[in-house]
Amino acid sequence: MLDLTKYQGIIFDMDGTLIDSMGSHLKAWELTCYAFDYPFDYDYMYGLGGVPTLATVDILNEKFGLSHDADAVAEQKHQFWLGLDSKPEIITETVDVLNYYHGKMPIGVGTGADRAHAVDHLTHTGLIDKIKTLVTACDVRHGKPHPETFLTVAKQIGIQPQNCVVFEDTQIGYQAATAAGMDCILVKDGKIQLKT
Repeated sequence: MLDLTKYQGIIFDMDGTLIDSMGSHLKAWELTCYAFDYPFDYDYMYGLGGVPTLATVDILNEKFGLSHDADAVAEQKHQFWLGLDSKPEIITETVDVLNYYHGKMPIGVGTGADRAHAVDHLTHTGLIDKIKTLVTACDVRHGKPHPETFLTVAKQIGIQPQNCVVFEDTQIGYQAATAAGMDCILVKDGKIQLKT
């Protein structure tokens, strides 16, 4: 098992880190981009993983010189996602870490998803009762790459930021973690990436 004993708290991102839901979200974004005339680039949109939906719309509007209503685009993306009827599955490597350290140190989740979506996914996968706190896009003013999400988790689990480690699957999440003064372990395609 990964030795995290030099830390006092663990923070996980959710989509693409604990739960394999990025594929369905990217498909929903693809449908949304076509519906609103945003060019769709899979790698670019994956790179925005962890950014709250409304902020993603703002980024797309700016990038492509459009002015779509963020709430309308976000609602359509949500409807497309619901229509996919995707059932989230756990990412085994990271959930194994969560299970191993559950009860040994406080664990929180910091996600760019909205609260209802996050609670639904964490409940469906049986993870909700294993975390001490959940911070979502609904709970912060600034989403990732701003450090507020992870700093809020650290505060709620009662651990100083420098004593926390974050698991993330995107560079934006990595930036948020490092800006919060935390070490960050990247997860790529469901595999924990350890620096050698």
